[in-house]
Amino acid sequence: MNSDPIADMLTRIRNALIVHKESVDVPASRFKEEIARILVREGFLKGYEKVEVEGKPVLRLALKYGPRREKVIQHIRRVSRPGRRVYVTAGQVPVVRKGLGMAIISTSKGVLVDREARKLGVGGELICEVW
Repeated sequence: MNSDPIADMLTRIRNALIVHKESVDVPASRFKEEIARILVREGFLKGYEKVEVEGKPVLRLALKYGPRREKVIQHIRRVSRPGRRVYVTAGQVPVVRKGLGMAIISTSKGVLVDREARKLGVGGELICEVW
C-alpha cells in the first residue's frame, strides 16, 4: 500500500532518469495517465502506453533525453502532498522558472498546465512542478 501514488510515480521517473533507462513502469490510474499525457504534450516524455503486466494495468512511460543523453526533465517535484495539500486561486497560479518550467494543477476543468489554468481563470490543487 502506497500512501502517495503520485509522489511514487515522480520518484520512479527521477530514479529512471538518473540511470538513463529508456522507459519506466508505474501502476496505472486515470490521474497518473492525465499527468503522463501532459508530460508528453509538453515535451518532457517521448510517450506512454497502458499495458498489462502480471494481470495489473501499468503505464509504461518512455523517457526523453537530449542529443548527448542529457535529461530533458532536470527537476520534477511534488508540491501538494497528503499531509499538506497546496491549493492556489486563479491569481496565485505560479510561473515556474520564468515560464521555462511548468506546474501541473488539478482544477474543476481537469488536470491543466499552469498557463492553461491562468488562461481559463481557474485555480486548484498544485500537484507538481517540472523543468
